[in-house]
Amino acid sequence: MYKSKTFSYTYEDYEDNHKSAETMVADILADSELDSLEEIIIGSWGDCWDGGGAARIIEDIVANKESFSHIKSLFVGDMDYEECEVSWIIQGNYEPLYSALPQLEKLTIKGSTDLDLGKVSHKNLKSLEIICGGLPKSVLESIKNADLPSLERLVLYLGVENYGFDGDISDVEALLRDSDFPKLKILGIVDSEIQDQVVKAVLESKYMPQLEQAEFSMGSLTDEGGQLLCDKIPGFPGMKSLDLHYHYLSDEMMEKLKKLPLEVHVEDQNQPDEYGGEIYRDPLLTE
Repeated sequence: MYKSKTFSYTYEDYEDNHKSAETMVADILADSELDSLEEIIIGSWGDCWDGGGAARIIEDIVANKESFSHIKSLFVGDMDYEECEVSWIIQGNYEPLYSALPQLEKLTIKGSTDLDLGKVSHKNLKSLEIICGGLPKSVLESIKNADLPSLERLVLYLGVENYGFDGDISDVEALLRDSDFPKLKILGIVDSEIQDQVVKAVLESKYMPQLEQAEFSMGSLTDEGGQLLCDKIPGFPGMKSLDLHYHYLSDEMMEKLKKLPLEVHVEDQNQPDEYGGEIYRDPLLTE
C-alpha cells in the first residue's frame, strides 16, 4: 500500500477562505509530509463544477514537477455527489502530467467533462481508472493509442449518452483490437447501458487469454450477457474472478454464474423499470 494523504476543500473553504483549484497545489507543496508521500488523493477543490476545473491543478503539478516526481499514485476528483455530481466535475488535459510524474504507477480520474488524456505514454503506469457518468469516445481513442507497456489494470466507466458517452460498441471493439497492453491482467468496462454488448466484445478480444479478472459491473447486464459468460469463461482457465455486481440478471442466471470455476460477484440484483411500454435498465453511476 502507498503512504497516502487526501487534500480536499469544503464548500466553506471555497466560499469563506477563497480556496479553489488555484490554491490546491500550493497547499500540497506546503504540507510537511509531501516528501514522504507516495499517493496523493485530490478531492473537492471547491469550484469543481465551474471555471477551469482540474486544469489549474494539473498545470501546477507540472510546474512543480521536482516536488512531485516521487509520487506513485494520483487520484484527481475523489468526491461524492454531495460535494459535486460526477457529471459536473470539470477535468483537464493530462498529457503534460505523464512526463512530470515518472514514478507514477496508478492514475485514477473522476469526472469526464473537458477530460483530455492527450497522447498517453508512460513506461511505469500499472493502473488506469476513469470514473464517470459518460466517457467521451475521444478518451477511448487516446487509450487505444496509448503507450503503456507496464499496464496491468484498466477500468473504464462508459456511462450513458446523456452524460457524455458519445460512442458505441464499435469504439469499444476498436480499443480492444488496436491497443497494445502486453501485461494487462485486470480489465473492467463497467457502468454501461450496452453492458451485454461489452461482454461479447471483451470475450472475443485478444486480451481474454491473459486476463485474470474481468469486471462488467454497475451496468445493464442481463441474461444475454450472463449466458455468454457461462458459455465462454470455462475456455479461459487463467480467469480467476468476475465482478458483475449491480446487474439485471435473473435468479436462475445468477445461480448458473455462481457455478463457474472461479470467483463470481453477483451482488445487488436490480429490476428494470417500465414507462410507456418501454423497458429501462439504468447503470449505477450516471449523473
